[in-house]
Amino acid sequence: MTTDTTHIATSAEHSENHGMSTAGYIRIAAILAAITALEVSTVYIDFGPFFLPALLIMMAVKFVMVVSYFMHLKFDNKIFSLMFYAGLILAVGVYAAFLATFKFFIQ
Repeated sequence: MTTDTTHIATSAEHSENHGMSTAGYIRIAAILAAITALEVSTVYIDFGPFFLPALLIMMAVKFVMVVSYFMHLKFDNKIFSLMFYAGLILAVGVYAAFLATFKFFIQ
């Protein structure tokens, strides 16, 4: 009879490997919630010509935070980060081209 020597990492061991504690994840979640609240506030507060750039910047910051910390890309090989960030740049570029097609920027 053999014993299973597979080790299941606890959440404490998992956070030790990545240098993030539970408090760190809660801090990141609070920052993401605050940025989301700012995004929602753009509907109620007139940002004028800064509306779209503000939303795009907040979206990019949230994307980088989620990908870096919750998907652990900050601690992985840099090629994975490069692929995700290239996808972000491509998505923003396609969105800007889409808006330009419908003359969103020219009002």
